[in-house]
Amino acid sequence: MSFTAEVKDELSRVEGDLACDMVELSAIMRVCGSLSFSGKRFRVSLATETGAVARTLIKLLHNVYNLTTELTIRRSVLHKTRNYLIVVPEQPRLNPALVQMGILNEDLTIAQDIDTTLVARKEWARAYLRGSFMGGGFVADPHGDAHFELVSQTQQFANALVVIMKRFGIRARVSQRRGSYVIYLKNAQEITAFLVVAGAKKSVCAFEDARMVKSLRNSTNRLVNAELANQRKATTAASDQQELIDELDSKIGIEHLPPALRDFCELRRDHPELSLRELGEASIPPLSKSAVYHRVRRLQELLTDYNANLKINEEQKGHS
Repeated sequence: MSFTAEVKDELSRVEGDLACDMVELSAIMRVCGSLSFSGKRFRVSLATETGAVARTLIKLLHNVYNLTTELTIRRSVLHKTRNYLIVVPEQPRLNPALVQMGILNEDLTIAQDIDTTLVARKEWARAYLRGSFMGGGFVADPHGDAHFELVSQTQQFANALVVIMKRFGIRARVSQRRGSYVIYLKNAQEITAFLVVAGAKKSVCAFEDARMVKSLRNSTNRLVNAELANQRKATTAASDQQELIDELDSKIGIEHLPPALRDFCELRRDHPELSLRELGEASIPPLSKSAVYHRVRRLQELLTDYNANLKINEEQKGHS
């Protein structure tokens, strides 16, 4: 089961009073329903791929309005999922129910906006967001990149949902995609806030746990990569220092170097795996990393001066 399906399954089990149930049903129908009509006779079709949503729709349609429903279940061969089609045929109680849910206006025209009386109370606004997500919401697996979206067929309805979210401090945005409007969140904190508002407390815990594991894994990987990079850098530096020492030994002779530099050369040859800091700690008496690095610089300067003098002497010999 996907994380989205788990969230919807949990939301389908949230208990509310009759008013909250009506508001939740209204939101689900606005998102995943379609109306067909002949004159003033209406018929509603509701499609979903989530069994928990289908179960909730049938329960609310029966309990809140005592409406007759017809259920058809099809299995998608391509996606290996079930598709649930719930049809509410024309019946005397349907039109008044659609008007009360704010799906139809009083004159039986289709409502474009969300009736503000449906979300006047905070618990009703929560129920509306819960129903909207159940009808057409998606939240990515928390082990991956944070992503949340909710699909709407009209920009007006999408903008109205954004306003409701804003009441709870959730800053959603709307984008257009293939004729639909998508309300989206890309911030893990915002997604968590929505799940809390909707009532998915168990899913919030799972979401936070997964995000914490991911964060810990990423931090560990960064530390390991940094340590490996430091080791490669130290190994390369140690190899360069040994080459420097070998060249000085062949040209000048380590025994002719000042005692401090001679001690460093011998210590580096004995411990090719140590970093400068570790070489300093192994010195007698112990030296700071900067003091050891200063000795490396002095060796480089000696070799540079030696090569420069050698070049000058060769040029003088060429002129004589």
